[in-house]
Amino acid sequence: MAEPAPVRRAPHRPLGAVHRAAHRVDAATPASRDRAVDALRAVAILGVVLGHWLVTALVAQDGALHTASPLRHMPRLAPISWLLQTLAVFFLVGGHVAARGLASARARGDSYTDWLRARLTRLLRPVAVLLTLWTVAAAALLLTGTPLATLHSLLKLALSPLWFLLVFAALTALTPLVARLSPLWPLTVVLHVDLLRFGLHLGPSWLGWTNLAAGWLVPFTLGAAWARGELHSRRSAWALLLGGTAATALLVGCAGYPASMVGVPGSAVSNLNPPTLAAVTFGLAQCGLALLLRDRLRRVLARPLAWAGVALVNLSAMTIFLWHQTAMMTVTATGLLAGRLPGLHTPPDSPAWVAYRLAWLPLFLLALAVCRAAFRHHEQGPRRPRNRPPRVVHRHLPPTKSAHHA
Repeated sequence: MAEPAPVRRAPHRPLGAVHRAAHRVDAATPASRDRAVDALRAVAILGVVLGHWLVTALVAQDGALHTASPLRHMPRLAPISWLLQTLAVFFLVGGHVAARGLASARARGDSYTDWLRARLTRLLRPVAVLLTLWTVAAAALLLTGTPLATLHSLLKLALSPLWFLLVFAALTALTPLVARLSPLWPLTVVLHVDLLRFGLHLGPSWLGWTNLAAGWLVPFTLGAAWARGELHSRRSAWALLLGGTAATALLVGCAGYPASMVGVPGSAVSNLNPPTLAAVTFGLAQCGLALLLRDRLRRVLARPLAWAGVALVNLSAMTIFLWHQTAMMTVTATGLLAGRLPGLHTPPDSPAWVAYRLAWLPLFLLALAVCRAAFRHHEQGPRRPRNRPPRVVHRHLPPTKSAHHA
C-alpha cells in the first residue's frame, strides 16, 4: 500500500501580516480620495522632524545643556535646510484640506462651528498632553537642582512646535474668509514689511512678526486655490517652482538674505523667525514642486504597502510633530549617563559631528516610536471596533454632491 503524499505547507512569510494589513487599508480607501494630499502631508511632517534632528544640537558645556546648530559652524551645510524645511508644503496641504472640508461640511448641512470644533479638537487635543507632561517634568527638574540654562534649553525645544500649531489653527479658523483670497495679497504684505525692515530700516521692532501670519497665509491660500481647481495645470506649478526659485536666488545672492531657510543661533537675521520674503518665495518654489509631483505620487501610492505607510504617518501626524523634539532630548539626556558622546553632546563644528549625528538617528526614531505609541490615542480619539476601516480613509473626502447641487 503506497504511503500518502506528504502535505506541503505554505512557506512562512514574516511580512505576510504586514502585507495583509496594507491590502486591508488599501481596500478600505475610497477611490475618490486623493492620496497625493496625504503623501505631501507626510513628507512635510517627516521633513521637519528630520531637519530638527540634523540641525539642532544640545551641547554639554559648563555643567548645563545649551542649544547649538551645525549651520553656524559650517554654513556650507545650508542646502540641507532647503531640503528639510517643508513647512510651506504643510500649509499648502492644510489650506487644500480646510477648504474642501468646509465645503463638504456645508454640503452635508453641518455648521461652520461644528466643522471648526472637530478640526481644532484633533489638532489641539495632543497639545494639552504635551503641556501637562512638560509642566510636571519642569517642576521635577527644578526640584532636583537642574541648572536653569538646561531647563530653558529643554523647554524651548519641547514647546517650539506650538507656534506653528497656533498659526495653523488661526488660519484654519479663518478658512471661510481666506478660501477665496488671492495669494498675492499676503505676498504683498510680506514684501512691504521686509521693505520697511531691511530696505528703509523703518517701523517698530514688532513689525516683522506681521509676517508670521501673512507669510504662511501665502501657501495656505495656494492650497485653497488648489481645492477650487485653479492649480491643476502643470503650467501653474512650473510658474511657482521657477518663479519662486529665481526670486529666492536673487534675494539671497543680491539682497543679503541668509542662505539657510531655518533659524541659526547667533545670526542677526533669521528667515524663519519671523518668516522673511526669501522664506515665502522659497515656499512658493516648494509648493510648485509639490504640485508637479502629484501625478507621480498617485501612481506610487497605488501600491498598498506604500499607501499604508503614508496612512500610518497621517494618523499620528500631530503626535509625531509634537513629540519629536522630546524624543531627541530623551536620548540626549539618557546618553549623559555614559559621558559626553560625540554627535550627541559635543559641539556641532565638524563633518565628524554630522557623521556621528546620522548614526544617532535610529535611536531618535526608536524614542519617537515609543512616544507615538504612548500618546497617539490623544490625537486619534477612542479606539474603534475592529470591523471598521481605519479612520484615515474617512477624513477630508471630496464634498459629496446632492441631487440639488448636481
